[in-house]
Amino acid sequence: MPIMTGGEALSSSLAREGVEVIFGLHGVQVLGFVDALHRMKEIRWVTVRHEQTTAYMAYGYARTTGKIGVATVVPGPGALNAAAAVGTAYAASTPVLLLSGQIPSHQIAQKTGALHEIDDQLDVFKTITKWNHRVTEVEAIPEAVQQAMYQLRTGRPRPVELEVPSDLLTLNADVELLEPLPISDSHADIDQIRKAVGLLADASHPLIWAGGGVITGNASAELTAIAEKLNSPVITTPEGKGAISGEHPLCLGVISAGPSAASQTLPKSDVILVIGSRFITARSAWKPLPEQKIIQIDIDPTELIRHPEVHLGIEADSQNALQSLLEELPDNIKSEWQVLDLVTIKEKVFQQIEGIAPLQVEIFRTINAHLHGKGILVTDVTNLGYWCHPLSPVSSPRSSITSSYFGTLGYAFPTALGAKFGNPERTVVALCGDGGFLYAASDLATAVKESLNLIVLVFVDNAYGTCIREQKNQFEGRTFGSDLLNPDFALLAESFGARGIRLFGNEELGDALQSAMTENRPTVIEIPVPSMVVPWEVTSRT
Repeated sequence: MPIMTGGEALSSSLAREGVEVIFGLHGVQVLGFVDALHRMKEIRWVTVRHEQTTAYMAYGYARTTGKIGVATVVPGPGALNAAAAVGTAYAASTPVLLLSGQIPSHQIAQKTGALHEIDDQLDVFKTITKWNHRVTEVEAIPEAVQQAMYQLRTGRPRPVELEVPSDLLTLNADVELLEPLPISDSHADIDQIRKAVGLLADASHPLIWAGGGVITGNASAELTAIAEKLNSPVITTPEGKGAISGEHPLCLGVISAGPSAASQTLPKSDVILVIGSRFITARSAWKPLPEQKIIQIDIDPTELIRHPEVHLGIEADSQNALQSLLEELPDNIKSEWQVLDLVTIKEKVFQQIEGIAPLQVEIFRTINAHLHGKGILVTDVTNLGYWCHPLSPVSSPRSSITSSYFGTLGYAFPTALGAKFGNPERTVVALCGDGGFLYAASDLATAVKESLNLIVLVFVDNAYGTCIREQKNQFEGRTFGSDLLNPDFALLAESFGARGIRLFGNEELGDALQSAMTENRPTVIEIPVPSMVVPWEVTSRT
C-alpha cells in the first residue's frame, strides 16, 4: 500500500470516483487537501468569494448536469454559511457532497475554543443531509469517500457531508485506495406494475403528475412515451418542469399557485399517476377526491406512506418503472381526453394570466423569444421567479432550476454560476430581485475570473416587493422594514469587470438580451419594475 497524506488520500479517492471539479473557499483547516489537489492536478479547483456560493455552485452544477457537485469549506462559520445551500439541495433532491473541514482531532469535543469550533458539527447537518460522517484516521478516508459517493448515487439523491480533521490531511499513513462501489437499479415489482396497468386501462381520463424524480431518474423519454400511449395530459411540479417538453400538446405546465391548466384538469381526472414527486398539493387548491385512484411511483419508500389517498404505491427508480409500464400497457389503450380541449384550456389560462399580470407576460414573451426554450433558467424567490412557472416553458430536462420548498432567497445567482460552469455551451439566465441578488453579488468576481458568460436579470422595485404586498394585505396597508436602498447594479457589475446594462423600461429587454448573449463575460441587466401582483393573490381573489 502506498504511503500518502490524508489530503492525498482524499483527493485521489475523489478522482477515482470521477469528480471533475470542486468549488471551494479554503482556510487553515483544509489547506492540506487543497495542496494535494494542486499537486495531483486531476481535479479542477474553483475559488469563490463566500462559502454559500461553494455549495450553491455545486447545487447548480449537479442539478443541470446530473453529475455530483462537490463543495469544500472550513468548519464552523464556513460550514454554517454553506448550510442554506445544502438545505436547498436536500429540498430539491440533488446530489451534493460537502467536504467540511474540522479542527484538529485532539481538540474535537473538548470545548477549548479552537478556531472555528462547533460542538457538534455533525449534528448541525444531520437534518439536511442523507448521510454524514467524520473520519478519525487517515486509513479510513478512502472507505468514507466510497460510502459518501454510494449514498449520493443510490436511492433518492440528496446531499451528504464528510468531515476530515485538519491534522489528518497532512499526516502520512499506508493507504489502500478503493474503486467505486457497484450500483444496481431499483426495479419495480412486476405484480404492482400490472396492477397499475389495470387501473390505467380502466381509466377514461388518466392524468400524469411528474415531479423532479423523473428528471433525476433520467426518465423523460419514458414519461413522454407513456403520455402519448395513454393520450394522457401531464402536469409537473416546479422541480419536474422540463420532464416533458413544454411545447408538447399533452403538457399542461406547472402545478402552481394562481391560474393553471393543472387546477382545471385535476378534478376531471379519474386516475392520477404520480412519478417522482412528494405529491404535495399546497401549490394548488385541489385536493384528492374520494373517487380518484392515485398511483404513486417513487424511489423513496417514505414518500409512499405519506399520503393515505394513494391507492397503489410502487417503490422503484422512475426510469425502470416507467419502462416496465410502457412494456405492459396494451397498444389499444387510449383515454377520452381530446387534445384540442387541452389546448383550449391552456389558451384560456394564458389569457387569464395576461389580463392579471400583463407586465410579467410581456417580460417572459421577450425572454422566451431569445431562449427558444433551450436555455437554463434559474429563478430566485421573487415576483418574476413565481410567474416563470406558468409563463416560460422549457423544452428539455435540467433547464429550469428552483430552490424547491426551501425557498432560499438569494440562491439564484450563485446557483447559476454552477449551472454555467457545467454547461458552458448553453445560455444560462438567473432571474433575481434586487433583494436577493446582493446576497452573493461578490461572486461576480468568480464569474469574471472563470469567464462564465451567464446573464443576470435584476428586477428592481427598491423593496422586498413580495413582503410589502403581504404586509399591506395582512396588516391594513401598513408596511415596515421592506424598503431597500440599492446600488447602481450596472455600475456594480462593471466594477468587477462584468458587463452592466441599466434599462429604463422592459421594452428595452430584448435588445439587451441579444447583446448579452454575444459577450464572453457575465452580464448584469438592471430592469426597473413597479409593485406587481403575485400568483397566490390571484388565487385568494377567485
